[in-house]
Amino acid sequence: MTAATTGDPVILSFIFFMILFLGGIWLMGLAQSLEDFQAIVFVGGLLVTSLSLAFMMRAGGSATRRKDNWSGNATE
Repeated sequence: MTAATTGDPVILSFIFFMILFLGGIWLMGLAQSLEDFQAIVFVGGLLVTSLSLAFMMRAGGSATRRKDNWSGNATE
């Protein structure tokens, strides 16, 4: 099974990534203005931002269309 490189699944996953990423950054900024629970909200924002990056990194395939990116050998 190959990863989608165009079409609706890619667009939807990008929108999901952006919502998580920007939401995490917003939470970290919001923590500065709160009087209580600053640390909890900041760590929550940090976790959401990290989750969004992990979501994008787990996606199979790449723009270079290599089957094994860690070997250093392009298969195409």
